[in-house]
Amino acid sequence: MRVAVLATGGKDSTLALYKVVKAGYNVECLVSMVPLREDSWMFHYPNMHLMDLFAEAVGLPLVKGETSGAKEAEVEDLKRIVAKLDVEGLVCGAIASTYQKTRIEQICRQLNITCMMPLWHQDPQKILKEILDLNFEVIITGVYAYGFSKDWLGRKIDAETVEALANLNRRFGVSMVGEGGEYETLVLDAPFFIKKLRIIEAETVWKGQSGHLLIKKAVLEDKPK
Repeated sequence: MRVAVLATGGKDSTLALYKVVKAGYNVECLVSMVPLREDSWMFHYPNMHLMDLFAEAVGLPLVKGETSGAKEAEVEDLKRIVAKLDVEGLVCGAIASTYQKTRIEQICRQLNITCMMPLWHQDPQKILKEILDLNFEVIITGVYAYGFSKDWLGRKIDAETVEALANLNRRFGVSMVGEGGEYETLVLDAPFFIKKLRIIEAETVWKGQSGHLLIKKAVLEDKPK
């Protein structure tokens, strides 16, 4: 089956991509929507300007579209992009967001293509363990919930970070995988990447109790053979 994968460069969409590649699906392209506002209901905001590099690292074509980020209007923006693709399915990394799931399913029904969500309702701890077991190199690029601090920005997701996320979950109800928008991530490397991303320059942007890591310059590096 020919599929397109909704990609943000974050851990969930990248793990979903890994799973469909491993399952033998023919991934025609990545699809990335770039919201023009930070508070998009549907789409990842931090560092979407890196998606061209990310797609090159993965070795897949990238189809990009801009969206206002306004509620519901952004769904139609995505539909217009997907409608132009010659694919039979659309892959999404949603885990628990019913809002996101229902709208992606709606697009797929209207376009008569298959909706695929390989991470849907999986246990958050299991997802994070799988990311660690697969040696994904992931950093946190945005934090938007009580309990996080500036120190989290740029932090690598490792066993210690997973335990810290579990602690935030127990204390404040923060989703361990950030499914409620509590935090955002960027995958720098994974086993199926052709090249890896390396950050050259970044700036911390902090407002009140939340912020993000603005990556100003990144490059691709060859991986050891």
